[in-house]
Amino acid sequence: MRIFESKTGNTVTLRLRGRLEVNTAEYLREAMKKIDTENEKLVLDLSELEYISSAGIRELMICQTKMGKGNMDIIKISKSIMETFELTGFDDILPVSREDIEVPSYMGVSFKSFIERKARTCGDKVVIVDSDREWTWEQIDKCAQIMAVDLSYMGVKKGTRVALCGANSVGWIICFFALQKLGAMAVLINFALKPSEVATISELGDINYLCYGEMTAMDDEFTYIKEVRACHENKITNFFSLQSPIMYLQRLGEYEIVKNYYHEPIDADAPSVMLYTSGSTGKPKGVILSSYNLLRSADVSRQAQKLTEDDRLCQAPPLFHIFGLVFGLLSFLLADAKVFLPDTVKSDELLRTIEENKCTVYHAVPTMMLMLLGSKDFTPEKVSSVRCSMLAGAPTSPAQMEYMQKLMPGNHFMQVYGLSEIAPATITEYGDTQDHLLNTVGKPVICCELMIRNVETGKECAPGEMGEILIKGFNMMLGYYKLPYDSQPIDADGWLRSGDLGIITEDGYLKISGRLKELIIRGGENIVPNEIADAIVKMDEIEDVKVVGVPSKFYGEEVAACIRLKEGAEFDEEKARDFLSKELAKYKIPSYFFIYDKFPTLPSGKMDSVRLKKEAAERTAESAEITD
Repeated sequence: MRIFESKTGNTVTLRLRGRLEVNTAEYLREAMKKIDTENEKLVLDLSELEYISSAGIRELMICQTKMGKGNMDIIKISKSIMETFELTGFDDILPVSREDIEVPSYMGVSFKSFIERKARTCGDKVVIVDSDREWTWEQIDKCAQIMAVDLSYMGVKKGTRVALCGANSVGWIICFFALQKLGAMAVLINFALKPSEVATISELGDINYLCYGEMTAMDDEFTYIKEVRACHENKITNFFSLQSPIMYLQRLGEYEIVKNYYHEPIDADAPSVMLYTSGSTGKPKGVILSSYNLLRSADVSRQAQKLTEDDRLCQAPPLFHIFGLVFGLLSFLLADAKVFLPDTVKSDELLRTIEENKCTVYHAVPTMMLMLLGSKDFTPEKVSSVRCSMLAGAPTSPAQMEYMQKLMPGNHFMQVYGLSEIAPATITEYGDTQDHLLNTVGKPVICCELMIRNVETGKECAPGEMGEILIKGFNMMLGYYKLPYDSQPIDADGWLRSGDLGIITEDGYLKISGRLKELIIRGGENIVPNEIADAIVKMDEIEDVKVVGVPSKFYGEEVAACIRLKEGAEFDEEKARDFLSKELAKYKIPSYFFIYDKFPTLPSGKMDSVRLKKEAAERTAESAEITD
């Protein structure tokens, strides 16, 4: 059990998460020792409590005895917890608020139990749709069971790390659940990786199995597999194709024979997924997560989006990425809503999928959203059914947000901040103001805490002061696979160091300033790239911009602006400098402006910042040679 403490005036609120029973009661006792029972009031918030035993209720009675009559309230009790109070008669003895709340029924279960329960309770519900057919919960569960047998015969078992790699598909989804049935760890990797890169990940993650679907660099399966095997770093010895999921429908007759296999329970907190980071800021790292991490995160997302079974998602972000997996697929599966899998993520196919299926939700990283809206095939009518879009993966400037709102006036945009290591951390939800949407990424989600720490002093920043963003929460990863403890980003107080710079406003909202490593130091001046980007994108001709630091013999670094123009627009550098001189201090105005037709991106849709910065440095060097 975990306890989150907050204080308002002389009232202390303890929010309990997990299970309150004989083995966890000591945590509540320790928290009670910090309370001044003579001068403070106590509120026990049970909104996150999943289970309470009779011993747990006894602890609450002890708390009441310590606080005295009238000085303690118990609030936000779920129906299942209230039943225990009523059964023991303590609903009349303790100061219980009868404000029933909804507690998700899938939060304390493994993915294995999750899919089996869904198949049992709503098996005929269609939840996945691809270009070939509709798929029900029952079909997905049965196909996953049969695929689990195939994988088991290959040697996959509980604890085996299996790479799952491929473009979004039904086969990918079935394989994900098949691995969970076996208790194996699904290692989700980028489907654009070349054979040498797959081999490197196999060495980093001690991976002997690769389940693959459609992959960007795979012209033919035989050649690709041969090249992986030939790599010196490769540890993969077994390959499993996911490119014919319909084959498993044709084998449903086998289900009755194998349906009782693999009944060993899997704990919800057991490591079940490893997400390999994109490597956009360095060497890829394996982020270890559990079913509880991911399903609980998905439920936060489900509630923020106000999803119902009538919603329809155009699943564009890749499933190997935390954004596509949690905010898309898992959030919708929790709601029993339909997930549509487009054949490609090209703008014309995405627009067709949205228009023909009347999709109500479409998520994207800002770059992909801008590309969709700037497509020659785009019209507002084609996306008129969309009511909600989450934007994550990179900051969205106020000018870009207003542009999106103008082209999709019926859509509710939501800013989201999180990492593969912990997501979501913040969300702008329904009811937030336009100012919050334009200028922040929202408030911390339930059971998530933020702190801004001064990068030089290590002390907590006051509201309005910029520093590194630190996060704690229910959805924090276990850690990076096999990285030494002193290389892990979790400090001695349990805070995850994000590597991002930000500000917390007076009203508790988070503003992202940029990456700590992306700070440009020009002649001793610290320059935040996002501040410059926000000014540049205000110019009418600018579609998108990324500001980076490039080498300078004199200043150490100079500012370079990499720009994408709106269709048909022209760029006047002198005019741009004049405009920016009214917005920025002289030393912040870019020394270089580079025009791009499109930015290099990762398969997740996020900008490839490492490659872009390298290209900008090369173009800077070329400019210097010409000048010399």
